[in-house]
Amino acid sequence: MDRFEELFSKYDFSNLDFESVSNKAHQLVKDGFERNNDKAVYSQLLSFIDITSLNFGDSFDSIISFVNKINTFDDYFEILPHPAAICVFPAFVPIVKDNLQENLDIASVIGFPYPHTFTEVKIAEAAMSVMEGASEIDYVLPSSLFLSGNYDDVYMEITEIKSACQNAKLKVILETGLLNSPVMIKKASILSMAAGADFIKTSTGKYSINATLEAVYVMANAIKEFNQLNSSKVGLKVAGGVSTTSDAVSYYTLVKSVLGEEWLTPDYFRIGASKLVNHLLSSISGKDIAYF
Repeated sequence: MDRFEELFSKYDFSNLDFESVSNKAHQLVKDGFERNNDKAVYSQLLSFIDITSLNFGDSFDSIISFVNKINTFDDYFEILPHPAAICVFPAFVPIVKDNLQENLDIASVIGFPYPHTFTEVKIAEAAMSVMEGASEIDYVLPSSLFLSGNYDDVYMEITEIKSACQNAKLKVILETGLLNSPVMIKKASILSMAAGADFIKTSTGKYSINATLEAVYVMANAIKEFNQLNSSKVGLKVAGGVSTTSDAVSYYTLVKSVLGEEWLTPDYFRIGASKLVNHLLSSISGKDIAYF
């Protein structure tokens, strides 16, 4: 038995066919949705958001304008929590650091959205982003290596990038839409956490299949088992396709049902969805708001 077979053998892979997973995930949301569908939860959800600008047309000027929106957020919504972090491409991290006045984490992406480059390049991106002020790194799992069973190389890359992050948090993006099955999503979750991930994240938002209730259910259960086995709490980030208040409440309900109240904090639960802020603000105020 190799070390990864031994690692996976510690976890429960029963009843991980798609139909069973889907039924369980949707039932948990159905059972808890109405209890969580209120303005207090909408407000709490604001504090979990990684507000993001990862666009082809990003520029220094557009990022400064984006940051200024965050700086003035409290002027317009003073009783509401601001988002948890601002996420940008590595070259814009210094611009955010120089202009951000609010106490938000600065996140950067590496090997994004496609992981097909040299490990050394990813390490350099991570190290330079942290040096310039990033406190969080969102890194894309090399899915082709993982799906070919090349677990050693994937594990080593994650550990090396984690080392390059120093004190910054590492979020490993699984791109769950590419992983084909709940079993592979769980294996990718376990491998990433064992290699040092501080968060596991569903998607880049750049692939045709983004976050799903099924993927988040599997990831949340993997996190729960990992914590039980290692006494180590790992965060969960939902990203890609989460745009409405209803979407956010559904994922909140699922995470709360599987992992409990202690995961409902920005330290352990994030949502990557800039458009969601406007929907939450609109749901809280009862009128259309397009702030971002």
